[in-house]
Amino acid sequence: MDNPLSLKQRALILASFVAAMILAIVPLPEAIRLLRPDWTALVLVYWCMALPERIGVGSGWVLGLFLDVLYGSLLGEQALAKALLAYLTLRFTLRLRMFPRWQQSLAVGTLVALSDLMLIMIKSLVRGHPPLWSDTAPMIANVILWPFLFGVLREVRRRAKIS
Repeated sequence: MDNPLSLKQRALILASFVAAMILAIVPLPEAIRLLRPDWTALVLVYWCMALPERIGVGSGWVLGLFLDVLYGSLLGEQALAKALLAYLTLRFTLRLRMFPRWQQSLAVGTLVALSDLMLIMIKSLVRGHPPLWSDTAPMIANVILWPFLFGVLREVRRRAKIS
């Protein structure tokens, strides 16, 4: 049976989600604002892959609800997207772990893109605006950023002995 996480380890995981939410709202210059990666999605994917028995669909749903409040968006739209992302990640975790980092980056980028496309569809249906090309720009940033974020979070996890 798995050892329960200590309070310090739980706080570290929570801190990574809080840091991702802060990075999601930090103002950026107009030139690079459209390339802002989906930090929260990437951190959620990492923890779902690293601790699939502890971080899952419920965690994604709660994270998404916090994002809905943070962004002032339709309550539940981010929650639904993050729950879907967590489900897909859990579904393919064993395969994702076996990929070399560059392939894993493409696969994670695809999973996050599916979640983002769901958000784009919801926004276009609710607001009546057609999707914009700029809505898909962060997907490229997610693929590029994944290997670096994976390495940082893996090192944090190893130092904190989270398993």
